[in-house]
Amino acid sequence: MYSLLKNVHSYWAYLILGVLILSILNAVVGKIKGKDFESKDLRLSLFGLIFSHIQLLIGLVLYFVSPWFDQWGNLGMKGVMNDVQTRLYLVEHPFTNILAIVLITMGWSLHKRQSDPEKKFLRIALFYSLGLLLLLIRIPWNAWLG
Repeated sequence: MYSLLKNVHSYWAYLILGVLILSILNAVVGKIKGKDFESKDLRLSLFGLIFSHIQLLIGLVLYFVSPWFDQWGNLGMKGVMNDVQTRLYLVEHPFTNILAIVLITMGWSLHKRQSDPEKKFLRIALFYSLGLLLLLIRIPWNAWLG
């Protein structure tokens, strides 16, 4: 079960990165060109939100079934925090990615409150970009690409 979830989590990440990049580029272009916020813009942003939440759920399940999770009992808090790789998998990656999903969700929520299309695009571009940045800095690149 662990290896299946790990593969799904990894491949779903490619999809999320692509959809978030498309959402951000679409929002930037929409803001720069002064376009109306249309249904395609809404759908693209919504896909970014939904796909990132699905990734969060997969990641949370993976966190608790992962062999890494046993390190909490084996090493304790101090041992986990002193080991760079264990800290990445058990603390930094989950915490940073949850924060990224919170930012993406905030962008979605804040854009809905706006009536001005420029402000809608700005909220999506800003918060989705911050979320994407956090996702990118905490991907375990050596394990993901290796």
